Amino acid sequence: MTQPTNNTNTPLPKMPEPSFLRRIPIAFGAFMQILSNPGFAARVHGLQQGQAEAPAQASAPAAVAPSPLREANQDAALQLLGLLQREARLIDFTQENLGSYSDADIGGAARVVHEGCCKVLREHFTITPVRSETEGSRITLDDGFDARLIRLTGNVVGQAPFQGSLSHRGWRASEVRLPRLAESHDLTVLAQAEVEL
Repeated sequence: MTQPTNNTNTPLPKMPEPSFLRRIPIAFGAFMQILSNPGFAARVHGLQQGQAEAPAQASAPAAVAPSPLREANQDAALQLLGLLQREARLIDFTQENLGSYSDADIGGAARVVHEGCCKVLREHFTITPVRSETEGSRITLDDGFDARLIRLTGNVVGQAPFQGSLSHRGWRASEVRLPRLAESHDLTVLAQAEVEL
């Protein structure tokens, strides 16, 4: 893959990879932006298809044809988002401007969101680690390891077998138990407006 360049055709510096905990708010923020901003959704879709935006004056090499993508099930995504709002007030939390709150106030709210998210995950998913080893342990990846399950980071050179330190065990959903819905249920209503009488 060609490294991105700026208008002077010099390579742009590589962005540091965010930690797992930093990726959580990035993922939720991107998810909300995709749902609410069609332009942002189009750019993400372009990235998924290997059409990263390039500067106007940079000449892009011929792109390798991406493998076909399947459509994501929007109903399941909306249902999960509704469950996270109902149990964890996740949308309320992400839509709130936190600038005027103290860290202690934010921490208290985050505890409620965390507990609610845990409840949703426990009730509707069986989540298991991708790798059983303890994080930090040394492992060997033989030739033919499943790249869908393991992402190599750091100084990746040469061919397998690779030896490295397990920095994250990974997660996979081994079972999904989303509730059945009535045909008339509108999944786009993530939380009803409330009127107190």
